[in-house]
Order: sequence, then C-alpha cells, then structure tokens
Amino acid sequence: MTWGTTRKLLFRLDPERAHALAAGALRAVGGGAGVVRPRPDASLAVKCLGLAFESPLGLAAGFDKGEVLVRGLHALGFGHVEVGTITPRPQAGNPRPRLFRLPEHRALINRMGFNNEGTAACAERLARLPREGRGIVGVNVGKNKDTPNERAADDYLAAIDSLHSFADYLVVNLSSPNTPGLRELQNRGPLERLLGACVDRARPLGKPLLVKLAPDLDPVALDEAVDVAVACGASGIIATNTTIQRPGAVAGHPRAAEAGGLSGAPLAPLSLLALRRVHTRAAGRIPVVGVGGIMDAADAYARIRAGASLVQVYTGFVYGGPAFPRQVLEQLPEFLRRDGFGSVMEAVGTSTHPG
Repeated sequence: MTWGTTRKLLFRLDPERAHALAAGALRAVGGGAGVVRPRPDASLAVKCLGLAFESPLGLAAGFDKGEVLVRGLHALGFGHVEVGTITPRPQAGNPRPRLFRLPEHRALINRMGFNNEGTAACAERLARLPREGRGIVGVNVGKNKDTPNERAADDYLAAIDSLHSFADYLVVNLSSPNTPGLRELQNRGPLERLLGACVDRARPLGKPLLVKLAPDLDPVALDEAVDVAVACGASGIIATNTTIQRPGAVAGHPRAAEAGGLSGAPLAPLSLLALRRVHTRAAGRIPVVGVGGIMDAADAYARIRAGASLVQVYTGFVYGGPAFPRQVLEQLPEFLRRDGFGSVMEAVGTSTHPG
C-alpha cells in the first residue's frame, strides 16, 4: 500500500486516533530487528551544542509527548528527536476536539495544551531506552496550566531536575499559544528571570539548554528575546513554535476560526522571517534551530542557508509519512553539491536574502 493510500485512510480517522496508530507502528519499528536505517551522507554531519549530530534533521517537540517513540523515529532516519513538552505533573490538556487538519494547505491547527503524563512517567520510559539506536534525544519542558507565571520557574526547574539525566539537551518552551499566559514569559523581565534560573540549573549538569520562541513576536521583542538568551548563557534558540495568525488563504478555511497554533506550509514564511532575524541578531554567538513549515528537503535547505544549524519537522512528517526523513536525507546533499558546499556546516547562514 502506498503512503498516499495509507494517508487517505488515516485522515478519515480522528487526528488523535491516527496518531495513536502511528505511535503503535513506531513502537513496533523501534523494537524490531533488522530494520535498515537510512545512513546520512557524511556531508550532513553537524557539530552543535557540544554534540555530534549525524545530520541536521530532527523531529520537533509535540509529536512524542513523553511516549518515548525515539527508537522507531531514529530508525526512520531522524538524527535527533525532541520529546515533550513535559510538565512536572500530569495534565490532560485541553478538551477535545483539539487537533484539526487542513489538507488543502498542508497544515494543522492544534490546541493540545501540553497533554502529557508528567515527568515521572516520562523519566521512567526514558530510563528504559537503550543507548544504542536512539540518536540524540532532547527533552522539551514546560509549566503546568494551573501554575501561575509568578511560580513558573518552579515548574521548569522541577522538570529539568527530573529529566536532565536522560536528555542530551534541554529546551525551555515559553511559546506555546495553548497555555493561557505562557507567551508572556517571553517578555524581557520574565524571560531574564526564568531563563537565567534554568541556565544556572542546567549548566552544572553539563546539559545544553535552549529556548523556543514564537513567530508572533514583533521585531523589537524578538531582538530582545535573543539578547536575553545570549546574556543568560542559553546554548541556543529554536525558531519557531506555531502561530496564532491565519496567513493567506488559510484565513478562508472553515477551520481557521479554531483556536490554537497553526503549523505546516502556511507557517513557513513567518518562521523563516523570524529565523533570519534571530540568526542576524545572534551574530554567531549561539546556534539557531529552524522549525516551522518545513515540508521537504528544499525547505530544510532554505532554513540552513538562512542560519539554522539544525532543522526540525513535525507537520511535514505527518503529511509526508514514514519515507519523509529518508527523502530529506537523500536530497540535502544534492543541494549542497549544487551550490558548491562540502558540508551542511559550510552552508549555514550563507543566504543573502534580506530580512
């Protein structure tokens, strides 16, 4: 059965039911023997965050919300997988329905609300994960919905304490639009206090710590967030999360009025613009991870040229299916050779596009 046929069948199901079926398949792949995993071309190797990535391609947070499907995802070709967002205490997330497909636009709208089983359950699963065949694992942490912003640092620090030993890197998520008031923590004062505390906790543990920002910050606020991240000693910035905007033709879609973050192809221009600005403002002081609307290898390459040392996908994987990572890994070296680059690292930030 082709992926096109399989996708049609899956898309007849509720999105969360389809995800559960995909998760089951990934567990089977991860637990199986003799899986032929794509081996990235040597030109795709990236040294970043003090880690050696076999390729820049990773899976963004949001797909694996603590289920720890890492081995199956690695077997498909992802060089790194970001688990999360994980909160200290379990939470059910927002009421269903909370995930919507917009196939005409290759997009999703979600208002999941950090649904996860909490740090204890995630830590138990990560502890069982063999070191072999797992790739690089990031853990993305957040605060519980009922924790006021004044005490947000308590949640982030508790999550870091519980999960750091199982993570190759950590991410502070302040930019989901689906937890009320969360994005206010990206403002300069709260960001300085919270991110500073998280960096101070992660640094002695020897863990790189990144911050994930929204594409909806105005240019001044985005510049301030980058400056704070650098000043606090963050290891990197992830640009970007989903958007509350409904750009272009999406605005006319019947689902456009649904609350939540938009991901997929319509997010790409907003995310790319933010990435360029973050890269320019960071000026090489810390690396940037590009995510948001990456639907194929050409999109991934454009993010690399715009300043991303690593790229992450989610909605592109949902629409592209299990062969998606392999296709990206096969095509990226062709783009590099075409433009005369010997490696991904040579190509990072070489685009002269304004903005």
